[in-house]
Amino acid sequence: MARIPKKITPAYLEAAALHYLARFASSAANLRRVLLRRVQRSAKHWGDDPAQFTGLVDALVKRYAASGLIDDQRYAEAKVASERRRGRSSRAIAQRLAAKGIASEITRKAIDEHEGDDATAARAFARRRRLGPFRSAKRSEYRDKDLAALGRAGFVYEIARSVVDGEVE
Repeated sequence: MARIPKKITPAYLEAAALHYLARFASSAANLRRVLLRRVQRSAKHWGDDPAQFTGLVDALVKRYAASGLIDDQRYAEAKVASERRRGRSSRAIAQRLAAKGIASEITRKAIDEHEGDDATAARAFARRRRLGPFRSAKRSEYRDKDLAALGRAGFVYEIARSVVDGEVE
């Protein structure tokens, strides 16, 4: 049985936004998207016009951004650090942040300011996926597949080759 969505009110939208922000870090665009999805679902059920609530959502997001509750720069920096630890390339990080609504100049600045680089991230990715020097056996038989995996992850060929052909430090 599907739950009936609550009717949209300013108090309900604020409570929903705060509940979401208590659970997840978010960019301004992502929070806006989440709230508009709630508005769409509620408006569809109650027969309201969703356009009448977009101003309310925009005002809420703007207020949270002005108060510092959501900060795209801080969000991007935290995401870059997290994604680098996981072994993500600069390309993959930029793509993920773009999907969350972060402007490309903020993304580029956050990537440039982070101390990690693609070579370090590629080694972390290879270690996590057990590619190249981290493979237990028959390393030469899987060389092309390992290079392809690093390429799909967004690493350039030179970095992928140096990781796959390198040794464990």
